[in-house]
Amino acid sequence: MTAAAITVLYTFRRCPYAIRARMALRYSGIDVEHREVALRDKPAAMLAISAKATVPVLQLADGKVIDQSLDIMCWALRQADPDGWLVAGDTDEAMRWVRLNDEAFKPLLDCYKYAGRHPEFSRAEHRERALDNLVHPLEQRLQAGGYLLGSRISWADVALFPFVRQFAMVDKPGFDALPLQGVQTWLDHWLSSALFLSVMEIPPTISKH
Repeated sequence: MTAAAITVLYTFRRCPYAIRARMALRYSGIDVEHREVALRDKPAAMLAISAKATVPVLQLADGKVIDQSLDIMCWALRQADPDGWLVAGDTDEAMRWVRLNDEAFKPLLDCYKYAGRHPEFSRAEHRERALDNLVHPLEQRLQAGGYLLGSRISWADVALFPFVRQFAMVDKPGFDALPLQGVQTWLDHWLSSALFLSVMEIPPTISKH
């Protein structure tokens, strides 16, 4: 008897792109087999289906491959969206925030996180650049509505949260001391959520061997 086809997600526990994909899949109730990837020893099965060779990569039971985190989120939410994340707020506004995060903030975050590799600025200066780019505007937005697009959770909140989490974790005491009540409350909500906690429970790592 042939084994039933399954949906597989190649992932890495701490990767913010993978975290947002996992959160959307779990929220939507998609039954997925998680395969934790050793980033320095990537499995051949993942490399064979995705030329980009980075997580997340979702292979559906029918063989279709989705290997961009936002595409995985959108696919999952189109299967099931019980709380209306896709329709909460303005779509163009959501995309503006996500582009700001992915295209501008993420490189600044990496410079802050790995400041020793980017000596053109001090770590403190890298932090200020990241704060000015996204975190301070996010604070203003969250003070106004509680969530990114208003009073309801949207997919954009989940898309940004793992990156803001990563920023905060670089220097958590320093982050906690900043006057960012809106961002800190929003971040604490997600950090303590059952959804986030559940997707951080990842099975043992697989490698190319």
